[in-house]
Parts: sequence; structure tokens; C-alpha cells
Amino acid sequence: MDEMTIGVTSTAQIPKQRGAAHDTARGTSLLEAAVSYAEERHWDVFPGTWLEAVKGTQRCSCGDPACEAPGAHPAREDWPTQATGSASAARRLWSKQPTASILLPTGRSFDVLDVPETAGFLALARMERMGLTLGPVTRTPDRRMHFLVQPGGAAKVTDLVRKLGWSPLALDLVARGEGSYVAAPPTRVGGRGAVQWACRPTVSNRWLPEAEEIISPVAYACGRDGRR
Repeated sequence: MDEMTIGVTSTAQIPKQRGAAHDTARGTSLLEAAVSYAEERHWDVFPGTWLEAVKGTQRCSCGDPACEAPGAHPAREDWPTQATGSASAARRLWSKQPTASILLPTGRSFDVLDVPETAGFLALARMERMGLTLGPVTRTPDRRMHFLVQPGGAAKVTDLVRKLGWSPLALDLVARGEGSYVAAPPTRVGGRGAVQWACRPTVSNRWLPEAEEIISPVAYACGRDGRR
């Protein structure tokens, strides 16, 4: 699949997302992408671990051969203090380690609704039909999709889902707020592939939706996906 095209699954076809400040899916370095996120989106960023070649295989810089997210997790326990929204600071950090993953702390510039990829594509198609405004959405190598929403949204998700008639425990829907993080494109996760944009950051989606605005199609998609 072309990395600049919104994905196609058996349940939904999503149209191309046009326009982006920087193309982080094709040819943009991690340093350039990190600086762009800080400078143009005003997102906090911090460098995580990176991949190292060891005897012909790629391993995480953390040294754990069984690392669950090789090259895509915090390198320091005090990572919240390392996160910065300064483009110049981001440039200095990635200049020291240009292959470090790009991690974005949640609960600051945005929260994240984390869902299975199949549910994510179904939700995107449903939201387009409903004419809802979408924020950026990432697609991870472990077949998850991350919907970016306004900060504070994660704390509301449980009650919002209950009001829609769903049991929060019955849905594979993870709300990521303060104290968590997500990896940003073009970070690679071991040999699994790179994080990509399903809906790229554009001028039109600079203002993120509230969780309340998209929770209905997201919860519906997760519920339908869970019944398969």
C-alpha cells in the first residue's frame, strides 16, 4: 500500500487526506519530523529508544532482546521532564541521536483514543459519512489506530461509552491521557514497520475534536469489531 494513501480494508475505503506541512511518511528524517511537530503543531515531543544492528538483526537500544516495542519506547524513566514543545530544543535532542524514536506525551497537547485497526477504519468511514471533523490519526505496526482528541478527553471516555449503552469493559478502546505517550511517524517499531498517518496533520485539522464529537462512531466500530 502507498504510505501516502488512506488504508483500505474489507469493511471500508477511506479517501486520501490532502495537504500536510511536512511529509513524514516518505523521505523525512526523524529529526525533521520531530522539529516539525514542535514548531508547526505545537506538540510536545521527546526522543525514545532507537534500533541498533546486532549480528545482522535490529535490536532495541535498551538492550532487552525481548523488548515489546523495540526502538519505540522511552529511554529514560524521567521522560515526562524531557518532553519539549520547543523546536530548537527538539533539534538539539535529535542531533545527539538522530535515529531516536519520536514519542508524543498524551494529556498535554492532545489525548488519544486507541482502537484496533479494523475498528479504526470502520470509524473513519462512518465519521466521513456523518460529516464529522477529524483530527490526525496514526496507524501503528501492531495494527492499532490512534485518534487524537482535545486534552481531557481520556478522562471522559468511560462515562461517554456508558451513556451510549456500551460496557467500557466490552470494548477494545483504550483512552490515553496524562502519564502516557504514543509513537509518531516515521518511528519504526523493530522489524514490524513504521508508524504511519491514516489522517495526516493538515491546516484544516489543527483544531482537534472533543472526545464527545467522535466517541459514538468510535465506540460503535469497536463494538462491531468485537462481535466478529
